[in-house]
Amino acid sequence: MGKLAVYKYCSFLFLIATFIVAGFTFFGLFGGHVPPAGNTAKAMLVYILPLLIAADAVLLLYWLLRRRWHWAAIPFVTILCCIPYIGTIYQFGSIDEAADKKTGLKIATYNVARFNRETSGFIAQDILAQMRKQKVDIFCIQEYVNQSGDKTHSNNYKEYFPYMVMGKSDMVIYSRYPITASKTIEFERTNNSAMWADIEVKGQLLRVVNVHLETTGFNSTMHSAAKQMNRGINIENNRLLKAIYGNYTMGMMVRSGQAITLRNELRLNDDPDRALIICGDFNDVPYSFVYNTMLGDLVDGFKECGSGWMYTYRGSKSVRIDYIFHDKSLKGLTYYRQDLSYSDHYPVFMKLEY
Repeated sequence: MGKLAVYKYCSFLFLIATFIVAGFTFFGLFGGHVPPAGNTAKAMLVYILPLLIAADAVLLLYWLLRRRWHWAAIPFVTILCCIPYIGTIYQFGSIDEAADKKTGLKIATYNVARFNRETSGFIAQDILAQMRKQKVDIFCIQEYVNQSGDKTHSNNYKEYFPYMVMGKSDMVIYSRYPITASKTIEFERTNNSAMWADIEVKGQLLRVVNVHLETTGFNSTMHSAAKQMNRGINIENNRLLKAIYGNYTMGMMVRSGQAITLRNELRLNDDPDRALIICGDFNDVPYSFVYNTMLGDLVDGFKECGSGWMYTYRGSKSVRIDYIFHDKSLKGLTYYRQDLSYSDHYPVFMKLEY
């Protein structure tokens, strides 16, 4: 009787866990539809959706092994509802090399992390060589820095990209097609910004938006903590966790405001005869409020024609934070990243068909 009681107690705990995990998963799926301000806990669940889905899978396996089909239905339905989210980080299939050879427009976005502050120009030139190799037509750069880029090497870049427009000091758009207009969009109380350039491609006008939104603050918090520890200052774990959580939530709210500002700017200048492309470093994960706001009624290029796992940050957090979205009037052919090691980000490429 004792073993039976323990057995039933464990089953009861698994049942409670099934309902709790399913509930948190659904909150995470819809957490990106509300602004983080006032909903920080709900918004934070978006960041752990992969862990929640993995927990749902474990619970599904448990109930299947127990042959409790009615309880297995709960994690099964939950996972089915997560398929659209899973599609933002993983797509079946492989890159269509034939499609990549079709006539079209190739765009790339890359946070170059100030070219690692390297002043000889080697990294800047090697990145340019990669853009040539990939036959990139429009190249959007974030964290661009003058000493490795504009002042020393802009002429070399202009040999391949004859047209260029600068935003703030860390933003630039290079193009092989004429740039007819441009604008810098600055955000309040931050060094981050966005910019757009109107580019005429074979008679069609495109508005290409280059974006660099507020960072998460995680790395700066850990770096500051490490410096204090090196000085012999003891930091309590709960104090460090509070600092990390505080920076994450503050970063979410700042990014959400920046995304709304940018989207309002684009909406005021909307033109049905001009196709829109938004790309850059959003510093946020798929299904977040920032992702949904920036996406709007555009198409996520990776979901359309990507393949495999998509993560664009090279650090300890293998997450997707760099994106290319495009107007529905355009058709995606290929979408992929390249494993370059010059930055803490990977460059992202997309080919579009007219």
